[in-house]
Amino acid sequence: MRYLFILFFVIPFINFGQKCERVLLTGQVIDSMGIQSFYNLMIVNRNTGQGVFGQPNGYFSAYTKNNDSISISVKGYVIYGFRVKADSNCQSKQKIYLVQKPQELTEMIIKPLKTLNEIREEREALAMRETRLVTGVELLQSPITALYQAFSKKEQNKRWIAEQEYKDNKRKVVQELLRLYVASDIIELNEDEFDDFISFLNLSENFLKTSTEMELYLFIKDKYEHFKGLKN
Repeated sequence: MRYLFILFFVIPFINFGQKCERVLLTGQVIDSMGIQSFYNLMIVNRNTGQGVFGQPNGYFSAYTKNNDSISISVKGYVIYGFRVKADSNCQSKQKIYLVQKPQELTEMIIKPLKTLNEIREEREALAMRETRLVTGVELLQSPITALYQAFSKKEQNKRWIAEQEYKDNKRKVVQELLRLYVASDIIELNEDEFDDFISFLNLSENFLKTSTEMELYLFIKDKYEHFKGLKN
C-alpha cells in the first residue's frame, strides 16, 4: 500500500514533459572561442519547418513541443542540433557553445613581376607565327596553290588562329608592363581595367617593339591621364 502511495505522487512528475502542450524554449548561443555577435542567428524547428531569429547577443526564445528537433544555425558556424526536453514548468533552457567552421583557403598563385629588361626582350621578340603563304614569284609559279590559300577555309582558319595568338601575346606583354607600372605607383589601375586601357592605348606593333623605355613610359603615362579623365 505504501509503494502504491509513492507511485501515485511520483508518476505525474516523471511524465510532466508529455503533458506540456507547449514548451518555452529559451537559451543563449556562445562562441566557443570567445564573445561574438550573432546577427544572423536562427532557431529552426525541424518538426514544423519553422524558424525564428535570435538576438545579436546570442539569446533566443521560441515555443515548441516536447521532443521537437531543433537546429541552431549561424553563418560561419557548425550547425548545432538537439531535442527539446521540458522541465516541470514546461520550459527548456539551453546554453549552447558553437564551433566555427574551419576556413578553406583558396589556392593563390602569385607570379613575380617581370623586369623592364625581360619585358623589353618580349617586346622585341613579338612576331606572328608563320603560316606559309605563297607570295611574290611563288605566286606566279603556283597559281593553283595561291587560289587554294585564298579560298580554303582551312588555310583561312590557320591564318586567323595565328593572328589571334599574336594579338594575345601582344596584349600579355602590355599587361606585364602595366603591372610593373602599377607596382611602381606610376599609374593606378586594377586588373579589371587592364583590357579597357590596353584597347584605349591602341599600341602599334612597330612602336611596341622598337620604342625605348622612356618613349613607352611617356606615351602610356599621357594616355593614362586621358583614360582616367574620361572615366571621371
